[in-house]
Amino acid sequence: MSGLDEWMHGYQRAWESNDPAEIGALFTEDALYHTAPSREPWRGRAAIVQGWIGVGDRPGDATFEWTPVVQSAELAVVQGRTVYRNGDDFDNLWVIRFDDDGRCREFTEWYMRREGSA
Repeated sequence: MSGLDEWMHGYQRAWESNDPAEIGALFTEDALYHTAPSREPWRGRAAIVQGWIGVGDRPGDATFEWTPVVQSAELAVVQGRTVYRNGDDFDNLWVIRFDDDGRCREFTEWYMRREGSA
């Protein structure tokens, strides 16, 4: 399993659990998390955990499929699809920058509603 595979599996576990320790373990202490490219990022692990939990996604609310577009030890670009139980359906593009230990130091996401979804 690649470093990206491990990180993405950890991300999905954290998304399903909303466990602060699982969320925090994915990111460096000083990580930046951009919920949109031009939006001010959540700064630092504690803010990322707080922001993540504040979004309100609950375990089982969505399914997520992903595939790597670019992958190296320092950088990954992931294309994904998130389908919520309420019918919302989104295409995702994530840019993930890693430190030497495989934790995320900067995360930027783009998402757009799929045509015809709720």
